[in-house]
Amino acid sequence: MANTKSAEKAARQADKHRTRNITLRSRARSAIRKVNEAIGAGKKEAAQSSYREAVSLVDSLVNKRIVHRNKASRHKSRLAAKVKALA
Repeated sequence: MANTKSAEKAARQADKHRTRNITLRSRARSAIRKVNEAIGAGKKEAAQSSYREAVSLVDSLVNKRIVHRNKASRHKSRLAAKVKALA
Protein backbone atom coordinates (compact mmCIF):
# COMPACT_ATOMS: atom_id res chain seq x y z
CA MET A 1 0.00 0.00 0.00
CA ALA A 2 1.33 3.41 -1.00
CA ASN A 3 2.09 5.79 1.85
CA THR A 4 2.51 9.07 -0.05
CA LYS A 5 0.73 10.88 -2.86
CA SER A 6 3.69 10.36 -5.17
CA ALA A 7 3.78 6.64 -4.36
CA GLU A 8 0.05 6.38 -5.10
CA LYS A 9 0.57 8.10 -8.45
CA ALA A 10 3.54 5.84 -9.24
CA ALA A 11 1.38 2.79 -8.46
CA ARG A 12 -1.36 4.07 -10.80
CA GLN A 13 1.15 4.71 -13.56
CA ALA A 14 2.77 1.31 -13.10
CA ASP A 15 -0.64 -0.33 -13.46
CA LYS A 16 -1.32 1.59 -16.69
CA HIS A 17 2.11 0.77 -18.09
CA ARG A 18 1.77 -2.91 -17.18
CA THR A 19 -1.58 -3.12 -18.98
CA ARG A 20 -0.18 -1.40 -22.07
CA ASN A 21 2.94 -3.60 -22.10
CA ILE A 22 0.86 -6.77 -21.86
CA THR A 23 -1.20 -5.64 -24.84
CA LEU A 24 1.84 -4.79 -26.94
CA ARG A 25 3.62 -8.04 -26.08
CA SER A 26 0.49 -9.99 -27.00
CA ARG A 27 0.28 -8.26 -30.39
CA ALA A 28 3.92 -9.15 -31.12
CA ARG A 29 3.41 -12.78 -30.10
CA SER A 30 0.34 -12.98 -32.34
CA ALA A 31 2.32 -11.55 -35.26
CA ILE A 32 5.09 -14.12 -34.73
CA ARG A 33 2.49 -16.88 -34.51
CA LYS A 34 0.94 -15.67 -37.77
CA VAL A 35 4.30 -15.97 -39.54
CA ASN A 36 4.80 -19.50 -38.18
CA GLU A 37 1.32 -20.53 -39.29
CA ALA A 38 1.95 -19.21 -42.81
CA ILE A 39 5.26 -21.11 -42.90
CA GLY A 40 3.53 -24.27 -41.69
CA ALA A 41 0.92 -23.93 -44.42
CA GLY A 42 3.66 -23.39 -47.02
CA LYS A 43 2.41 -19.96 -48.08
CA LYS A 44 5.58 -18.05 -48.92
CA GLU A 45 3.90 -14.76 -49.92
CA ALA A 46 1.82 -14.66 -46.75
CA ALA A 47 4.83 -15.61 -44.66
CA GLN A 48 6.93 -12.79 -46.13
CA SER A 49 4.26 -10.14 -45.63
CA SER A 50 3.47 -11.25 -42.09
CA TYR A 51 7.21 -11.42 -41.36
CA ARG A 52 7.56 -7.74 -42.27
CA GLU A 53 4.68 -6.85 -39.94
CA ALA A 54 6.15 -8.98 -37.13
CA VAL A 55 9.57 -7.35 -37.48
CA SER A 56 7.99 -3.92 -37.27
CA LEU A 57 6.09 -4.84 -34.09
CA VAL A 58 9.09 -6.48 -32.45
CA ASP A 59 11.30 -3.49 -33.25
CA SER A 60 8.75 -1.13 -31.72
CA LEU A 61 8.84 -3.21 -28.52
CA VAL A 62 12.61 -2.84 -28.43
CA ASN A 63 12.36 0.93 -28.84
CA LYS A 64 9.87 1.05 -25.96
CA ARG A 65 12.17 -1.19 -23.89
CA ILE A 66 9.50 -3.81 -23.38
CA VAL A 67 11.64 -6.56 -24.93
CA HIS A 68 15.42 -6.82 -24.84
CA ARG A 69 17.11 -6.17 -28.18
CA ASN A 70 18.87 -9.55 -28.16
CA LYS A 71 15.58 -11.40 -27.70
CA ALA A 72 14.04 -9.40 -30.54
CA SER A 73 17.03 -10.10 -32.74
CA ARG A 74 16.77 -13.81 -31.99
CA HIS A 75 13.08 -13.88 -32.94
CA LYS A 76 13.69 -11.98 -36.17
CA SER A 77 16.66 -14.14 -37.12
CA ARG A 78 14.84 -17.41 -36.57
CA LEU A 79 11.77 -16.25 -38.46
CA ALA A 80 13.88 -14.95 -41.35
CA ALA A 81 15.68 -18.29 -41.61
CA LYS A 82 12.37 -20.16 -41.67
CA VAL A 83 10.90 -17.85 -44.32
CA LYS A 84 14.04 -18.12 -46.43
CA ALA A 85 14.04 -21.93 -46.19
CA LEU A 86 10.47 -22.02 -47.47
CA ALA A 87 10.58 -23.21 -51.07
